[in-house]
Amino acid sequence: MEQKTVHLFVLDTMADWEPGYAVSGINQPAYQANPGRYVVRTVGATRDPVRTMGGVTILPDLAADEVAPGDSAMLILPGSMTWDQGEHAAAAEKAREFLEAGVPVAAICGATSGLARRGILDARPHTSNAPEYLAAATGYAGHAHYAGGPAFSDGDLITASGTAPVEFARLIFERLELYDPPVLEAWYRLYSTGDASAFYALESGGEA
Repeated sequence: MEQKTVHLFVLDTMADWEPGYAVSGINQPAYQANPGRYVVRTVGATRDPVRTMGGVTILPDLAADEVAPGDSAMLILPGSMTWDQGEHAAAAEKAREFLEAGVPVAAICGATSGLARRGILDARPHTSNAPEYLAAATGYAGHAHYAGGPAFSDGDLITASGTAPVEFARLIFERLELYDPPVLEAWYRLYSTGDASAFYALESGGEA
């Protein structure tokens, strides 16, 4: 089985919790339909260290100009305060490159404003923290395509609110076919409700 790479963009003031469920699930072979099929590699604007909102220092595996769609199964863009300051245009353009090549992109919270600023959400169904959030200083023209809800998948583009890391991860897992459907449902029920019975369902392969 050929191992595929999921690329996680890392940046200063990254919201630690937003990609957490997704990347840990991808890297943890337990419950996966094809364990070890994917590996997560971090990508920065450069290879210089970044410091997350939670104060964790990350040394990126790669710089953005070293990543091409053909080398990736997905690009994950987490939120940070620096997106709202108009930074990371190169990362947003990398997302455009991925989408045009048919490689999925998953963006949450501030990353959606970065996509909006580059016009990437103008004609694609999407969600975010709120349409007003996207409209603030971005030139956003995608109001007619705002789907709402905590997270939304439109084929190769996954978007989510910053308060929906579990829903975000669920759509990522679904797009990557990481888990069999009953296992995915058990995983989601466990982490969205805390229902102990969902843990036992997860352990038994998703059975009720």
